[in-house]
Amino acid sequence: MDSCPTVIDLFCGAGGLSEGFRQAGFQVLLGSDIDPTFGTTFAKSHHGALFVAKPIQALTSAEIMSATGLGKGQLDVLVGGPPCQGYSVYNHGRGEHDPRAGLFREYLRLVRELAPKWLVMENVTGLLSISGGQLIKTIAEEFSKLGYCVQWRVLRAEDYGVPQERRRVVFIANRVGASIEFPKIEYGAGKLPYTSIWDAISDLPLLGASTGVDYATAPSTPFQARMRKGNPRLSNHVGPKLGKANLERIRHIPQGGSWRDIPFDLLPEGMKRAKRSDHTKRYGRPRLTDLSCTILTKCDIHWGAYIHPVENRAFTVREAARLQSFPDDFVFYGSMTEQFVQVGNAVPPMLAHSIASAIIDSDKAIERIAA
Repeated sequence: MDSCPTVIDLFCGAGGLSEGFRQAGFQVLLGSDIDPTFGTTFAKSHHGALFVAKPIQALTSAEIMSATGLGKGQLDVLVGGPPCQGYSVYNHGRGEHDPRAGLFREYLRLVRELAPKWLVMENVTGLLSISGGQLIKTIAEEFSKLGYCVQWRVLRAEDYGVPQERRRVVFIANRVGASIEFPKIEYGAGKLPYTSIWDAISDLPLLGASTGVDYATAPSTPFQARMRKGNPRLSNHVGPKLGKANLERIRHIPQGGSWRDIPFDLLPEGMKRAKRSDHTKRYGRPRLTDLSCTILTKCDIHWGAYIHPVENRAFTVREAARLQSFPDDFVFYGSMTEQFVQVGNAVPPMLAHSIASAIIDSDKAIERIAA
């Protein structure tokens, strides 16, 4: 692999995958997504990279190669997370009628035409259960038909320093004969301690006494220092507005508590009929020492444990970005709703960095053998 290997990010969103690869030493050449708002965030956070705002069906390999100056087979790594749920010869219930099937076919088209040396594809763990597990086999077979050796594994973001419980299926493939090595687990039992919510965000200002642009303290953990890396001021740190009813509800919820701590007469009507064993994460306020629950496309307190541990509000975009391991100089553009979508849809950059480093190590190993 060259001294500055190259990467292109399809279905890039804000660019969590490519940000992790950039941090590992890759040159990000191009990202593509259908949403131009995502492109603003991607372009401003990936200096020198191009963004193409169009559906993948309209994106051609000739366009990519012309924009990047690469020839077929010269790209080091193609990364992305195409929807795969509809693509399965066994998945008759969705199959040809599922629009996501076509997106994966288009992804395969670009793989065939660009012939990158390596592929990294990620997706939701729901793939494991579709068609009794046959979809995973189908995806691997498609890569094999194109000349790639492929392996997949479920990776846990918290094992790589991300302060969040998050599971993703990750495929790694190459056509250069290198061994496929997944990143070694760095955090957990017998290793570095997991990064807790408070390890991640305690240096961010409480909004009750701050404008939300100045840090509250100096970095007190290695994670905070890594996220700040000299960034002078904060962005995207504004509290989402909550209605009067929700503000009253969350006042009753302690750290480690949830909807069960809300007085019955204050519960939403639908939750008054819920079993006490249901909705365990709804209206959750995590403990300082907890890992975050999975960051979704909005930190809606109806959905999960997204109440700030100390203040009576939901997490801000910046706090959600920290819990996803985005550095503080990574600014999210668009409306607050669009910002949350960009954060929640992303692969945590620290996880992506570990994957990128494993690929670099694999390529170095094959170079040593060749020498």
